[in-house]
Amino acid sequence: MSMLDTGPARRQQRGRNPLRDPLDRRLPRVAGPCVLVLFGVTGDLSRKKLMPAVYDLANRGLLPPGFGLVGFARRDWEDEDFAKVVHDAVAEHARTPFREEVWQQLLEGIRFVRGEFDDGAAFDRLADTIRDLDEERGTGGNHAFYLSIPPKSFEKVIAQLKGHGMAVQDSRHWNRVVIEKPFGHNLESARQLDAMLSEAFSPDAVFRIDHYLGKETVQNVMALRFANQIFEPIWNRNYVSHVQITMAEDIGIAGRAGYYDGIGAARDVIQNHLLQLLALTAMEEPTKFEAEELRTEKKKVLAALTLPDDLDAHTARGQYTAGWQGGERAPGYLEEDGVAPDSTTETYAAIRLGVDNRRWAGVPFYLRTAKRMPRRVTEVALNFRRAPHLPFHDTQSLGSNALVLRIQPNEGVTLRFGAKVPGTQNSVRDVTMDFGYGSSFTESSPEAYERLILDVLLGDPPLFPQHEEVELAWKILDPVLDHWADSPIPPEGYPSGTWGPASGREMLARDGFEWRRP
Repeated sequence: MSMLDTGPARRQQRGRNPLRDPLDRRLPRVAGPCVLVLFGVTGDLSRKKLMPAVYDLANRGLLPPGFGLVGFARRDWEDEDFAKVVHDAVAEHARTPFREEVWQQLLEGIRFVRGEFDDGAAFDRLADTIRDLDEERGTGGNHAFYLSIPPKSFEKVIAQLKGHGMAVQDSRHWNRVVIEKPFGHNLESARQLDAMLSEAFSPDAVFRIDHYLGKETVQNVMALRFANQIFEPIWNRNYVSHVQITMAEDIGIAGRAGYYDGIGAARDVIQNHLLQLLALTAMEEPTKFEAEELRTEKKKVLAALTLPDDLDAHTARGQYTAGWQGGERAPGYLEEDGVAPDSTTETYAAIRLGVDNRRWAGVPFYLRTAKRMPRRVTEVALNFRRAPHLPFHDTQSLGSNALVLRIQPNEGVTLRFGAKVPGTQNSVRDVTMDFGYGSSFTESSPEAYERLILDVLLGDPPLFPQHEEVELAWKILDPVLDHWADSPIPPEGYPSGTWGPASGREMLARDGFEWRRP
């Protein structure tokens, strides 16, 4: 039995939360009674992110007493076996401390259903299980289905949910579905995916997860711009020379050849994460921070994106070769298990885009992503034009001013500017001012999946891209992918542990710039 008595439970249901720190205003809303069904519970995403996020939400008092967690997989497990899997995942990966009373509260609502995706009887059992939870736990007929599974299985699961009456929603009950990227592999397949989802669920019941949009610093882009008068006046073509958006990983494909080979860096990261970051960076101020207004402004940016005419000169792709990573010998991509020896899948992708509107006309936006780079980092860097006149004795060490938003791993904001060097000579060099979440706030930032799962359960969609945004992103990326596919030149090799191929550096050098080394 739960160690939380019925008095606190009633107060929690009314919205007064006895478990949450009253000073914590970042996740103030409590989900209503509901069931979360996880497909793909044996995968890394479920074990490392989803299950710990559910516990962390419960630990912060953001899940109701009427909550159920159902796992669906092929394993021959009972409820207790799945509960042990959840417990171990929480113990290893949860952000917040383990508390027995919180675990016992969750444990009462944990169930497991064994079955294959094409097994109709298994989905009958799933429907019975969530119906039992509705009665036993008071979950009210509200269900969210999280598809942490390969995209090729989406259609089977969606069809089963629809066929077994688990996609119906009315004014009193809701059923929602959550899918992870990639949202198709090109524009045509993205449209097919949307059509398939629309046959079963209403548009407002479909949540496309882009976990980068749940990160604290990504959301802080809007606060930085629109809550501070000092930045917005210079956030335009008059002052910004170019923008660099980088997502670098220091690992290889980590045993994911079955997923990664044939997809590559551009589909895996640029189409979703980086184009969403670009849209948030370049968009105009919404009238209010609600879903429709945010989406409207992001779609305006995505619709205004332009590709250069010469894709050979203004895009780059590479593939990591053997080298040294963190003091250890790292294999090349073609040496990874499961990768075809003649694979032309890129592990480095960089493109230059323009934004054809009054604010950004003429400002290049450079997007790059890669594996096996020297360090793991994601950032958005606004690089400013140099001062037109520098009446100083020595400015050789002075670069361009830059405002850098660090998305990971150390979330924060850095401002680079020039300052006089102490001494008699009038010399100016670069210095930085740094804001870090970890040092500026006593509480740690919630994990992205905490915020996003809570938003799904609340039915709050601002941080989830709609299918129109997905289609606009594919319209930009498809010509690049088609150009690369038709090119007789394979991806350029770059040694593991380096900042990518020469073609990536040359791409910026043609415009008089160079990549930052975070």
